[in-house]
Amino acid sequence: MKSTECMIQSSDLGKVDRLAAFVETFRLRASAVQAGQAVHGPCLLLAGPVDGQGHGGEERIVVRLHGGGEAPHDLRVAVAIEFDNASNPLMAAMPEELSVPLRTAPALHCTAQAFLSEVQGNRCGRMAALNRLAEVMVLMALRQVIDAGTRQPGLFAALSHPQLHRALVGMHDHPSRAWTVDQLAQHAAMSRTQFMATFRRVVGTTPMAYLGSWRLTLACRQLKSGQPVKAVASRAGFGSAAAFSRAFSRAYGHAPVALKPLG
Repeated sequence: MKSTECMIQSSDLGKVDRLAAFVETFRLRASAVQAGQAVHGPCLLLAGPVDGQGHGGEERIVVRLHGGGEAPHDLRVAVAIEFDNASNPLMAAMPEELSVPLRTAPALHCTAQAFLSEVQGNRCGRMAALNRLAEVMVLMALRQVIDAGTRQPGLFAALSHPQLHRALVGMHDHPSRAWTVDQLAQHAAMSRTQFMATFRRVVGTTPMAYLGSWRLTLACRQLKSGQPVKAVASRAGFGSAAAFSRAFSRAYGHAPVALKPLG
């Protein structure tokens, strides 16, 4: 297959929000890191010459999945990211490192400048402003990656796909709906055969397997918050608590009642 055929490009976003379900389900927290402090988990690095002046690089946002490694020689600020990293499939699907040139993202560039202004100042509410702006930069960077598309199969490729992303958003936003392959294909404006083949090639699994995994991810979070198994099973889209328990046990090796609520 030619590389041009592998490249998944996004098209018009239309009226669906490809990040909304992740932001609503998983808690995003981002915080500025003091100079010289190491970051071992996911992080966002703001790098480039001061005020756009200098040689050897351009202003850019670098997002690293595992942190660490050698810092860019022109690093200006580091931001630690916590987006429910262990349970969030969006974080699991992230490449090890991605870079977004700020010249290609005007809104992100403006946000980065506001962030740097807060870093350099000492105004009231400085840390709160820094953390909020850091969260916005993370979301904008993820948006840029989705809009740019990717050659690598997986969740980002599906969210970037001009048709498949609509089916994914449907599953993400309405997990309890009794989805069928035909309904999902209709969401994607594709024939059933085309949808099944494209989904498997782009995502790396079948639509129903992906839906089942997403439902179980949501169910785990609800169980950890102390909600009863029967209610969780219904909200997650399973026909009965017994069916939910079987699927949960297959996926995690233990019954849902064995999952202890947090706190």
